[in-house]
This record gives sequence, C-alpha cells and structure tokens, in this order.
Amino acid sequence: MIKDDIVTVADRIKEKFSQLTRAEKQLANVMLESYPASSLGTVVSISEAAKISTPTVVRLAKKLGFTGFPDMQRSIHEEIGATLKNPIEKRASLLNVDQKSHLLGRFADAVVNNIQQTVAQMDEDAFNQVVEVLSNQHHSLYMVGGRISYSIAEYMFTHMQVIRPNVTMIEPSANRWSHYAINMKSGDTLVVFDIRRYENDILTLAEIARSRNVNVVLFTDQWGSPVAKFAQHVFHARIEAPSAWDSTVAITFLVEVLVEAVQSATWADTSNRMKDLEVLLDRAKLFKKFV
Repeated sequence: MIKDDIVTVADRIKEKFSQLTRAEKQLANVMLESYPASSLGTVVSISEAAKISTPTVVRLAKKLGFTGFPDMQRSIHEEIGATLKNPIEKRASLLNVDQKSHLLGRFADAVVNNIQQTVAQMDEDAFNQVVEVLSNQHHSLYMVGGRISYSIAEYMFTHMQVIRPNVTMIEPSANRWSHYAINMKSGDTLVVFDIRRYENDILTLAEIARSRNVNVVLFTDQWGSPVAKFAQHVFHARIEAPSAWDSTVAITFLVEVLVEAVQSATWADTSNRMKDLEVLLDRAKLFKKFV
C-alpha cells in the first residue's frame, strides 16, 4: 500500500481516471497535460481551461481524496516544494525522524519500499513499449544524465552498447550537446535521467531532440521532471531515503530490468555481439585468467 503523503495528485488522477465522469476526465487531462502548473490557478481559471463547470473541479478534488479544491492545491504546492529541496534542507528534515534503529535497517527499508512502490505503479504495457523502442536497431539510441544521474545513464549505456549497435553516451558538458543533436534523426531515441532539482540544460536538450522527432524516454522521480512534457515514455521511480541525498536504487532497478528485457528480445543478434566482444576482451587481456 502506497502512503498518501508520497502519492502525488497526478498519481491519484491516473489511479482514479477510469472511475471519472466525462467532464471529470476532460478536467483530468488538462491537469495532467502541463502538471503541476496547469493545476495552480483558481477554480474558475482551471474550469475555463478545461471547458467544464466549476463544481466539476470541486467534485474531482473530493474524488481524489481531498476535502476540497484548496486541500488539493495545498498538496500540489507541497509537491513543488519537495522537488526544490537541496541536500542541506533534506538533511535538516531528518532531524525529527526516529533514529532508534540503525541506519542500515532504516535505509534498507526505504530502498525496498521505493522499489515496491515503483513497481506497483508501473504500467506493464508502457514498459513493453519502451522495450520495443530500445530494441529497434534501425535507429540510433542516445543516453544523457544529470549531475548525479549521469552515472546511471553511463551504466545503462555500457550494457546497451553490448546488446545493440548505434548507442551513444552524451557527455555531461552541455556546451557540446549541439554536436550530438546534429546527428539525431527522426525515429531515434534519447533516454534521459533527471531527478529533483531538475536541470535546465537537460530540459533544453530534450526539447531540441523532440523538435527533431526523436523519441524521448524519461527516468525521473515521483514528482516528475519538466522533461516529461517532451517525453513519449516516462518512468516514475521513488527516490526518498533517510539521507541528505536521494536514493537512485529504484531507477537502477528499472534500468537492469529493461536491459534484460531488451537483451531477451534481441538475443539472436545480441548473443553474436557478445561472442565477438569476448574475443576482443581476450585479445586485450582485460580479465585475469586462472588457467
């Protein structure tokens, strides 16, 4: 069961969407289109944007478990505040947490909970669609990550480079990104990693890629990077941990599952690439031999 205090309003809308009336679905779609900015106006402005009545806004808020529209907006403002927290602010918020148990156990519980919640909210059909996109060897595949998430992007790149050809790791220097974007063609895929304290440079790159008709796959947190508005596929992973830093274990988990899924889908070609790679590794004498 996912705790209410870490479920976003967008999560609630998606969970309840099939139970909404036609007008409520119309409103929900407008709210999700540019979330959370689309939900920060007045009842009147939001209802006008969705072309529905103002009572519909109130009814939707109550269906999502809030006492009314102000309560729903308060929750959205808290979400926005959470996305802006820096490590110092995160560390300060831990001072009131019960620390009787050892950090090892508390951290393990948080990480396991993150993975369970991430999987619980995963759309398996959407996951399979990304596997299909990443398996398409007729188009190039690009990876990019932020200051912290770059290492996960590089981890995925290392595996995907073994599995298939035409995989490029975009270096972290934003002033060089134009040199990569110029090679992006329609139908290519850009995999983006961007978690809270979302980076402006990554948003710009995603916008450029989308303008070139490149598919964007986003790995982000429960609140959602602004890159989502340019992404065709978005993976939301839980990142909270008893630390000044966010945990990326759930994102790494998703990457490892995707790597295996793509590898299985392309095994006929991948197995031959791996055999060739093993020959090259032997020639380079990279690994120690005991015989």
